[in-house]
Amino acid sequence: MVHQLAAVDKRAKIKKNVIVEPFTTIAGDVEIGEGTWIGSNVTIMDGARIGRNCRIFPGTVISAVPQDLKFDGEDTQVIIGDGTTLRECVTVNRGTKALGFTKIGKDCLIMATSHIAHDCILGHNVIIANGCGIAGHVEIGDYVVMGGLSAIQQFGKIGKHAMISGGSLIRKDVPPYVKVGRDPISYAGINSVGLRRRGFTNDKIFEIQKIYRAIFQMKMNVSQASSFIEKEMLPTAERDEILEFIKNSPSGIVKGYGTGKD
Repeated sequence: MVHQLAAVDKRAKIKKNVIVEPFTTIAGDVEIGEGTWIGSNVTIMDGARIGRNCRIFPGTVISAVPQDLKFDGEDTQVIIGDGTTLRECVTVNRGTKALGFTKIGKDCLIMATSHIAHDCILGHNVIIANGCGIAGHVEIGDYVVMGGLSAIQQFGKIGKHAMISGGSLIRKDVPPYVKVGRDPISYAGINSVGLRRRGFTNDKIFEIQKIYRAIFQMKMNVSQASSFIEKEMLPTAERDEILEFIKNSPSGIVKGYGTGKD
């Protein structure tokens, strides 16, 4: 299943039913799971760990060394989960000694020309549209959708089920379940359509709306709103997750619409 015009190191560990198209190069310290398809002109370098049934389109480069001047040749990895698709000319850099790996979860779609830098962690079912730039040490939760030509600065965090408008520049953390957009980037409501598609009930969606009304619309600062939510709203998994995200956001979360710059 490996084309005769592909260059595959004999040390690479390639499972059954993997297809490697011509002019692709695969280094020795690479593992590729069963059923994965790798298009032409792909470069997979040392440290890549690719799961089952992935699709890697032409021009993609996986596990190149980080674009970080502190990198000193340490042994690190890129880990890609089962069922993930990387479209044309995506680049995924391996980790540094800070974390040791860059990780993309299962069933993700990373569209053409997007870049995922060193030490990033992407959850499952993430969609990154065309031309996005994700800087080092970024964390992105499950089911996040990131619009095309958006960028996230280093150490940024995106909570699960969030949706980011195309062309956004993310300088602050984006909490779970919300939509963000506009310029400067700001809260634009909760991602109710996405939540319904994933089985959230109307009661659960209304609960999440109440939490974010307190944070963004009740004329309290984030600290005051967090205290109000903790005292006045019943504990649930979603409430606690939102409060924990805010608590662990050293750079702060995005602002509400019309409240000024990030």
